[in-house]
Amino acid sequence: MNIKSKRQRLMASSMICGAAFAAMAVSPAAAQVAEVEELVVTGSRIQVPGLESASPILTVGAAEIGLQQQPEVEKIIRFLPISVPSDGDAVNNGTAGVSTINLRGLGAQRNLILIDGQRVTPYNTDGEVDVSVIPTAFLERIDIITGGASAVYGSDAISGAVNFILKKDFEGVELDSKYSVSGEGDGEVITTSLTFGSNIADGRGNVAMSMNYSKREGVLLGARPLGNLGIVTASGANYQQFLDGQSPVAAPAGCGGPGSVASGGSTTTVPTRTQITGVGAAAFQFRENGDLGANCGVFNFNPFNYYQTPQERYGATAIGYYELAENVEAYGRFIYSSTNVTQQVAPSGIFGNSFFVPLANPYLTAQARTTLITAANAARTAGTLPATSWRDLNTNGVVDTADDLSLVIRRRTGELGARSTTYDNNLFQFTLGLRGQLMDNWNWNVYLQKGQVDRTNISAGYTNTTNFGNALNAVSTTTCRVDTGSCVPINVFGAYGTITPAMAAYSSATAIISEAYEQTVFNASVNGELGALQSPWATQPVVASVGVEYREEYGRFTPDECWKLAPVSCLGGAGGNQPPIAGGFDAHEIFGEMIVPIAMDQPLAQSLGLELGYRYSDYNPTGTYSTWKAGLNYEPFDGLLLRVMRQRAARAPNVGEIASPVVTALRNADFDPCSLGNPRAISAEVRARCIATGMTAAQVGTVQDIVSGQINTFEGTDLQNLPSAELADTTTVGMVWSPTFLTALRSPIVSVDYYDIEVKDYIGAFSAQETLDGCYTSGIQQFCDRIVRVNGDIASPGSGVQRYTTNLNYIRAEGIEAAVNFGLDLDTVGLNERWGSLAFSWTGNYYLTNESRSSTTVPEIDCLGYYGTQCGNPTHKFRFVQRTTWTMGDLQVSYLWRYLNKVEIEPVQQPNTFAAFREIEAYNYIDLAASYAFNDVAKVTFSVQNLLEKDPPVLGNEAATTSANSGNTLPSAYDTLGRIFAVGLNLRF
Repeated sequence: MNIKSKRQRLMASSMICGAAFAAMAVSPAAAQVAEVEELVVTGSRIQVPGLESASPILTVGAAEIGLQQQPEVEKIIRFLPISVPSDGDAVNNGTAGVSTINLRGLGAQRNLILIDGQRVTPYNTDGEVDVSVIPTAFLERIDIITGGASAVYGSDAISGAVNFILKKDFEGVELDSKYSVSGEGDGEVITTSLTFGSNIADGRGNVAMSMNYSKREGVLLGARPLGNLGIVTASGANYQQFLDGQSPVAAPAGCGGPGSVASGGSTTTVPTRTQITGVGAAAFQFRENGDLGANCGVFNFNPFNYYQTPQERYGATAIGYYELAENVEAYGRFIYSSTNVTQQVAPSGIFGNSFFVPLANPYLTAQARTTLITAANAARTAGTLPATSWRDLNTNGVVDTADDLSLVIRRRTGELGARSTTYDNNLFQFTLGLRGQLMDNWNWNVYLQKGQVDRTNISAGYTNTTNFGNALNAVSTTTCRVDTGSCVPINVFGAYGTITPAMAAYSSATAIISEAYEQTVFNASVNGELGALQSPWATQPVVASVGVEYREEYGRFTPDECWKLAPVSCLGGAGGNQPPIAGGFDAHEIFGEMIVPIAMDQPLAQSLGLELGYRYSDYNPTGTYSTWKAGLNYEPFDGLLLRVMRQRAARAPNVGEIASPVVTALRNADFDPCSLGNPRAISAEVRARCIATGMTAAQVGTVQDIVSGQINTFEGTDLQNLPSAELADTTTVGMVWSPTFLTALRSPIVSVDYYDIEVKDYIGAFSAQETLDGCYTSGIQQFCDRIVRVNGDIASPGSGVQRYTTNLNYIRAEGIEAAVNFGLDLDTVGLNERWGSLAFSWTGNYYLTNESRSSTTVPEIDCLGYYGTQCGNPTHKFRFVQRTTWTMGDLQVSYLWRYLNKVEIEPVQQPNTFAAFREIEAYNYIDLAASYAFNDVAKVTFSVQNLLEKDPPVLGNEAATTSANSGNTLPSAYDTLGRIFAVGLNLRF
């Protein structure tokens, strides 16, 4: 018996009608899906003809993928209402040089990425998958299952699973090329793929291969008016200048330099800002002539960053199968991907580090030296000069030229060149398996999968803080007091350019991180009919699947000596040191599924079936977990399906969560309540709490605030208290209606599904803002204990907030999904049949809940309809996409309408946010596409994204998390480049 025909008979299902059409795929895409010889069904390892899936599945078909002309699948899924933007081409400061998917806003680590139902190797120790490795040209469709799928696929499938289905039995040669460019003539993306395949051995097998190349040019913020200046979220400074089309206001004369502006930027600038360490009131800024005065300018860091990060990618995918015997087939898949991504941020510098500077430093002018000595003696007399901030080298009891004074330095070092990190990512993964039949009613499948990702991250253009401190410790222009053989004294006390090439060579740094992640999976399963178990009202017996799986994962993170240097590495502005990580886990699992047809072809029961599943997992070192699913589908009559599914999902801690050392990092927060940045009057209660967390009375309200909305944090794994698995309860209830009386419409389908995903004991850490609020607003001691101050502030190196990985209370996403799909032959409405047909699809998501809570002692974080420093990118309460396609012969014209409803900034941030930035109006984007097939060989496609050139919202630079909020807007959530024109050519032989 031919294995392929048997597999077709067992696997083909009318699920296409109810689940695969509840999607963005329009009728042409659905037709292509129906032609697939082997139907891979997402969400179950077994299917019974005549029974629908009890879980809702959204499908993006090949036609939709072709019309969007996106080089990567991440952006296709980002446009869907079920997702919230994650890492990708629009993330610069905060990117890992990858593309990830975040379903329901529950986190990229909580959705499982599959290719043909099998895992894709993660790129890092956090267990996240870089979906840029998916071969777009080889895609048949994308299936996305809502809710937990742990019982079927294992850990990680908390918010759902994304299954990329590749083409099967490909024959011939296909060349596909795409080119896109913005209306401004920049942001070019070139993508080319070559796919070829052939049947072999008289049809007993098939081999196919696809090779691809893609290059994406970067677009700097400075290339757009919105990104050319810094707008302050709190005050709206520079907003009017932007509206008036003006350039940033330059800093006053004598306080200039490249990027130096009057407002709307970073306090790490040129000329240098400084203050005596621990003396908040003694704050100064140098002038270009070297004198000291009041603060006079900030640094406009915007233009140096990217709206679109540059990328170059190579890849190859090979798949094949061969029938070894009548009932045995060998199959395999190999994937290789090499990706290079470069992010760039503003020039490096010294971001508030403290250094002992000899007051006899030759680069200090007489005026600057006198000013510092006068301020230091005033603080000494007042009792506010910390003993640790002064070295009385001549022991005369007063601060004078012979002494050393600890100074906080904030200075951009543009003379060192661009500050960037280049990510080289290389993945290979192979799958080898055997599958076949046992008797007539049972199939078996055994496979081994091995994958590895190797990454190298090179950070260049940074200051070397250790050497910088050595270079300041000088009393001559030629020799330092330490490291005398190599050190070059540095001059940061005047205009831009005072750092010479020789100074830059000594005080700069390049650092390297090497990462590797390995994954091994062995899986064996059988499925088939239990002929002895059959309902008297059903025409099919019970079908079951059982199997075992062994999975081993190991991650390694190896920084060089510069990165490891405690507490903040040798890189100025890199956010903290990075100790090495090495660890892993293994899992032994047993799983089973059962589909029970209860009634088929009965009065008021066209079909009635029960879907069950169970998985037992033993994870080393974190323990054992059980997951399950139980669903019911009921079709009272032809055309109406009712379905309900209840699932228990579990996610075991990943390598990074069980093996990460404590490191220093940067996270977002609003302001330090004890600093001069507090917009409100500091009450007596808050003042007392400030003093209790390490401040003197004189420092309260005078120390420096956190910089650019970022705060130092200490985070990692407490090896004595490893987190346990997080558990999720998922409920979906829905219906699919295919009205048969609408005879004028072709394949009309309406689906509505309710989902509720609640993750209990989710793995994470208290946010920095929760810690600050918990201490200074609520007075909870456990939060105050996590605040570490240095010199009274939490902006100096070594200070910050402790955030250790643990199990938190819960995170929940709840909503309603709906979809409408139908086709219309225009001759049915009185037009000539030569006018062709229309295809209509609409899919929307209405959130009811999107919130989290870290513990019962802190308030819930409600992200439903909000953006901000805790929520990041907005979770729109209502989103939809709607596509209409007109097909007339070989011509196809289509539009895609993307709708995002109104969102607001988080309520806690509203008092400290400029009024115009507290809300983003509803957005409507229209994308157009047209294609024409000249013959069976050549097809050309043109498209325009953001046809009406809708401008992105203006929010300033501190409205949300750094990775989400850049260039005064939210680049991943809203189109920032204007119109994007694309043309594609497809040749198939």
